[in-house]
Amino acid sequence: MARRRQIYEGKAKILYEGPEPGTLIQYFKDDATAFNAQKKGTISGKGVLNNRISEHIFTLLGQIGVPTHFIRRLNMREQLIRQVEIIPIEVVLRNVAAGTLSKRLGIEEGTQLPRTIIEYYYKDDALGDPLVSEEHIACFGWASQDEMHDIQDMAIRVNDFLSGLFAGIGIRLVDFKLEFGRIWDNDYSRVILADEISPDGCRLWDMETGEKLDKDRFRRDLGGEVEAYQEVARRLGLMPEGENAVLDLESHRKRRGR
Repeated sequence: MARRRQIYEGKAKILYEGPEPGTLIQYFKDDATAFNAQKKGTISGKGVLNNRISEHIFTLLGQIGVPTHFIRRLNMREQLIRQVEIIPIEVVLRNVAAGTLSKRLGIEEGTQLPRTIIEYYYKDDALGDPLVSEEHIACFGWASQDEMHDIQDMAIRVNDFLSGLFAGIGIRLVDFKLEFGRIWDNDYSRVILADEISPDGCRLWDMETGEKLDKDRFRRDLGGEVEAYQEVARRLGLMPEGENAVLDLESHRKRRGR
């Protein structure tokens, strides 16, 4: 497919003009960032794996009735998506204490939460994506009350589905980030799931060993990022069994002298 006009470039993806009105081409990069882009690097092949994993998950969500921006995958790094007006809120669902929640509240990482927590963060890198409340969202008009109800309902459905999906392949869904956008039909809009779902935006721990199979391997300088992403894809049935597709973190640590 011929390269089209670039619309936007983010930390992990580039959006290009789509072949038809109301569509975009989403390109997955190998760039890796953490701590609001204070740490930067590259994970070779990450874009290919995230494209495939996100395609798989969005397809399954569509089959259970969750509306998404995903149309189809075009090639190894690109997918065709619906153009949406992004709601400037990151929706984070937490099933297990980890990351900033553990630091903020002094809860030991790995503690199972009594119930799933939904948090909202205002999308602004310059401000460090601050935690906000529903009161902030309503006050500043980032989303209406009806939209927030739709977002919450979809987020809970996605969490229930993904928790079961990953548990079935021996992975604990610790927490994850979702983004939503509006699509318009004249004066009427509705909210659909957007962005991506991949190890970049999920904390995924092996149920038996506790090994991290996500971007925390990059954030915390654990190494083995490519192997971790490959292992998630392999367990989801997206990569054939084989030497290059099997995660062996013990061998990785030995190679690094750890």
